[in-house]
Amino acid sequence: MNDEFAEMGPIDYVVVEFPGNRMTGEGFPLLVDLVDRGLIRILDLLFVRKEEDGSVVGLEIADLTGDGDLDLAVFEGASSGMLGQDDMEEAGAALQPGNSAGILVYENLWAAPFATALRRGGAQLVASGRIPVPDVMAALDATDPGRPPT
Repeated sequence: MNDEFAEMGPIDYVVVEFPGNRMTGEGFPLLVDLVDRGLIRILDLLFVRKEEDGSVVGLEIADLTGDGDLDLAVFEGASSGMLGQDDMEEAGAALQPGNSAGILVYENLWAAPFATALRRGGAQLVASGRIPVPDVMAALDATDPGRPPT
């Protein structure tokens, strides 16, 4: 493994659907804050829209709404080249027609020292996943009958 990659943290991706192409931009300052604090590094950020006919098209990152109001220039150039047309199509398959999505690939910088130490010791990640918040809340509710329902 080349030294540059030996020091990397775990890489994750998320696809976030925006019903009716409604992107308020409310989450973007929080994403910038995660980057500024060194918790994550954005490797790719791509936006797509699923047309009513089922086709999937890419959206310009600087003006997602097309009205000139939402300027996301801070994210321009956030592209490692890992995401391609097949990834856009796969993300689009999860969308309802008429909706759009952001596809974010990011490195967990906070976990890089831990992951690096494990790799140096010969360990390797053999599984990972994410537990949806509603599932966690349901499990907590089931294990503590006296807990107020969430």
